[in-house]
Amino acid sequence: MIGRIFDALLPLLAALAALAVGAVMLILLDTNPLEAYGALWEGAFGSQNALADTIVKATPLLLVGLGICIAFRGGVINIGGEGQLVAGALSATVVGLSFPQAPGYVIIPLAMAAGFLAGAIWGGIPGLLKAHFNVNEILSTIMMNQIAVQGMNFLLRGALIDPVQLEAASRIPQTARLAEAFDLPRLVPTRLHLGAGIAVVLAVLVYVFLWRTTVGYRIRAVGQNPDASRYAGINVKRYLVLSLLLSGALAGLAGAIQVYGVNHRMFTDGSATGFTGSAGFNGIVAALFGKLHPIGAIPASFVFGALLVGANRMQRAVQIPSALVTALNGLVVIFVVSSDIWSRRRARWRLQAEAEPAPHLEVEKAAERPEVAA
Repeated sequence: MIGRIFDALLPLLAALAALAVGAVMLILLDTNPLEAYGALWEGAFGSQNALADTIVKATPLLLVGLGICIAFRGGVINIGGEGQLVAGALSATVVGLSFPQAPGYVIIPLAMAAGFLAGAIWGGIPGLLKAHFNVNEILSTIMMNQIAVQGMNFLLRGALIDPVQLEAASRIPQTARLAEAFDLPRLVPTRLHLGAGIAVVLAVLVYVFLWRTTVGYRIRAVGQNPDASRYAGINVKRYLVLSLLLSGALAGLAGAIQVYGVNHRMFTDGSATGFTGSAGFNGIVAALFGKLHPIGAIPASFVFGALLVGANRMQRAVQIPSALVTALNGLVVIFVVSSDIWSRRRARWRLQAEAEPAPHLEVEKAAERPEVAA
C-alpha cells in the first residue's frame, strides 16, 4: 500500500527535485531561490487573474494529454500534438472566417467539430501508416508536425492573411480577428473561458470510454498485448488506427478552443511554438505527470500550467535569463519522465516479488513432504 502511494506521488516528487536543481542554478546566477520561487507562486496563484491564466494555460495541455492517454493505452506513441493542434486551429479558423455574419451558437459548435475532425485526420494518417505499412509512429507524427507548420505558414502569408495587413503592406502572418460573437463565453470576468470546462468534462468521458465501454476495453487490450488480442478476434489494426485518430482529434479540438477562447485569430512566427506555446509537447509531460490516466491528467495539467505561467512571472520579477526558464521546464520534463520509468520498474519488481513464494513458505512446504520428513 505504501509503495503504491509512493508511486502515485512520484511525479510530484520528481517535479520538486527538478525545482531543487533549479534552485542551485539560481544560486549560481546570484539570485535568491526563495524570492524566485515566491514570484513563481505569485504568478500562478497570486490573484484571480493569475489563477485564471493558469487554468487557461492548462486547458490545451489537458486536451492533448487526454489524447496521449488514449494513444498510450492503445500501444502507440503520439508525438504529433503540435501538428494536430495546428490543423485543428486552422480548420476552426476557416469556419469562422467563412461565415462572419452567422450567429455564434451555430459557428462555435461547428468550429469545434471542424477542429476535432481535422485533428483526427492528422492523427489518423500516421495510424494508417503504422497499421498497414508498419511505419514507426514516432517518426511519422513528427513529420506530420512539420507539414502542418509549413502549411500554416503558407496559408497565413497567402490565402488566409488579414486583409488589413495586405493594405498596410506589412504582411504580418496572421488572419483577421474572428467576430466577437464567436468568442467562447467567459466563466468569470477574466481570461477563463468555457473551454476549460469542456476539457474537464472530456477527461471524465475519456475515462468512461476507456474503462467502461467495449471499444475502450479493446483499445486497452491491443495496447497490452496485440498478439493475444488478435487471437481473441480483435481487429488490431482497426483499434491501433482508432487510438491515434482519437488522440489527434482531442489535440485538434485543443487548437480550435485556443483560437476561439484565447487568441481569436491564427498567427505564426514561422514555427508551431509561435501559436501553440509548445502545448503539443507539454501535453505529453502532463499526461506522464498524471500517470497516463484521464482523471490524473486534470491535476497534472493544472500543475504544469501553473509552472509555465509562474515561470514567466519569475523571469520578469528576478530578471533571470529566459534560457533559465526554458532549462527549468526542461528539468521538470526530464525528472517526470524519469520518474515514470522508475515507477514502471518498481511495478515489475512488485509483480516478481508477488510471483515468487517467500523462503519460509518453501521450508514449510518441504517439511510437509513425506520424503523430506523421513
